[in-house]
Amino acid sequence: MSAYKVIGNGIDIVENERMTEMLAKWDDKFKDKVFLPGEQEYCESKAVPERHYAGRFAVKEAVSKAFGTGIGEHIGWLDMEVERNSDTGAPSVKFSSKAEELLKRMNADNVLISLSHTHNYTVAQALLVQEDNS
Repeated sequence: MSAYKVIGNGIDIVENERMTEMLAKWDDKFKDKVFLPGEQEYCESKAVPERHYAGRFAVKEAVSKAFGTGIGEHIGWLDMEVERNSDTGAPSVKFSSKAEELLKRMNADNVLISLSHTHNYTVAQALLVQEDNS
């Protein structure tokens, strides 16, 4: 089992109803601004797509908070892709080259993600970590 040093921590919670409203109001304009095609395909394949969009939104917010930058010039919505491990179902994040550079500047090796849904809320936590080789 690997040991990690935590470099940054972020958490975000999304009201699922608010995501439903955003998708109804802005639809593809919102989806294309925040979610990559693979994320959209995954969410749309689910019985309640809004809940899965909320999860990916929460993960991206949590990751940006773990970096200490928020969403903006250092890391944007489309610099992160939330993926699902096909074997375990665990969420992970794939980064653009811009985000990978930020990860290296922070002396971090990875981001560990936790994601949970209820009927009303979705919460995500991100830990920016460095492998501890001591």
